Amino acid sequence: MEYDDFEGVMGLEVHAHLLTDSKLFCGCSTKFGADPNSHTCPTCMGLPGALPVLNKKVVDFAVKLGLALHCGINKRSIFARKNYFYPDLPKGYQISQYEEPVCENGYLDISLGGIKKRIRIKRVHMEEDAGKLVHEGAIESSSYSLVDYNRSSIPLLEIVSEPDMGSPEEATAYLKMLRDVLLYLEICDGNMEEGSFRCDANVSVRKKGAEELGTRAELKNLNSFRFVEKSLEYEIKRQIELIRKGGTVVQETRLFNADEGITYSMRGKEEAHDYRYFPEPDLLPLIIDDKWIEDIRKGLPEMPMEKMERFMNVYGLPKYDVEILASSAGVSQYFEETVGLFQEPKTVSNWIMTELLRELKDGNVSPKDSPLSPAHLAELLSLIKDGTINIKIGKEIFLEIYKSGASPKSLVEKKGLVQISDETAIGSTIDAVIARFPKELAEFKDGKEKLLGFFVGQAMKETKGKANPKLLNELLLKKLKG
Repeated sequence: MEYDDFEGVMGLEVHAHLLTDSKLFCGCSTKFGADPNSHTCPTCMGLPGALPVLNKKVVDFAVKLGLALHCGINKRSIFARKNYFYPDLPKGYQISQYEEPVCENGYLDISLGGIKKRIRIKRVHMEEDAGKLVHEGAIESSSYSLVDYNRSSIPLLEIVSEPDMGSPEEATAYLKMLRDVLLYLEICDGNMEEGSFRCDANVSVRKKGAEELGTRAELKNLNSFRFVEKSLEYEIKRQIELIRKGGTVVQETRLFNADEGITYSMRGKEEAHDYRYFPEPDLLPLIIDDKWIEDIRKGLPEMPMEKMERFMNVYGLPKYDVEILASSAGVSQYFEETVGLFQEPKTVSNWIMTELLRELKDGNVSPKDSPLSPAHLAELLSLIKDGTINIKIGKEIFLEIYKSGASPKSLVEKKGLVQISDETAIGSTIDAVIARFPKELAEFKDGKEKLLGFFVGQAMKETKGKANPKLLNELLLKKLKG
């Protein structure tokens, strides 16, 4: 999006719920969707005398993400109390990290329109989530609110970027890539609807070429990629129009109204000193040694951007294909297993993108749970390649193979779908079709060559789609012009 003489500057603060069985500082369940206030205890409710105990798996996940984002891992980090008073915060403070976070100074590469860009990561830190307010109807008109503390103290990582994004499209690309990384690492389910992956955006504008940042507004609780892009577009436009009219952008927190497509003021934006951070006295400093870090590093999977580049270099696939295949660890694994059995990468990619992903999406099925195994897809493609069946038959039986999990070869034999490649048999069918349509034959000979498709269709209909398309076209053209 172009803004004439202005440009937008954006940074994102992303909160990712971690896939642990228990909360950050107690043994309560993190399972989503339980009855309100059923997953609580004195510790996560902040009752007097209850003490926090750090969940080691959360630290493992934090280091794992930090390494994947090329961050430095601090050997010593501390927890802090972030003080603010809100009904969903039972202790009156949130245990987080501030001056000494676990991970700092990393980056995440994104690709947009074929151009690669590096987004700097300022910090990754651990913190506990707050509870959740449940309003009567819309928040603006609600006469009362209830509090569900099940979410209180669920572990999350906050990933804070530098203000390196210059457009809503870049911000969305960054958010999608970060989500893919979390999914690859298997530390977050990335579910934006359930709030386990959500972000706040800091937005400012400045004259093009200027180095100093403008006054920023924070957009809170954006829970879909579309809302992120739309809210940023609106907010940048709002700030530019305000400045052009002689107004001043105020540092504040704003919310996005998705129905109206606008942002509106929620409250003045707090600064760090407003939270009165101080070290958490009930938790010792966290010490992470080299062995701990290296043990986690050894278990890191290949990351999405690295996989995309490898798929282009090794398999010769276009960028469009690799962006889809590498967006999911399950899809990329399915692709590579299939290519190992049927070594035509582009053909495999086409079938996965057009046929397989459609069925997986419709049934909300993960690639590893697909009824159609990589071995069966490779078998189906081999039947097409060796001429046993044609592509049309292959696509027609794909759904049946997918649903039943049956062997493509056995299904083809059972249904009698073997492709007809006998020249005499196809020639006889063509003669019969031409004889039935003398008028169309005359028109073809008079120059109406688009009727070739009509004759192909009739001949394929006669053979119930089993004729070898290439041979059929060659013989038909020869007879029509003969």
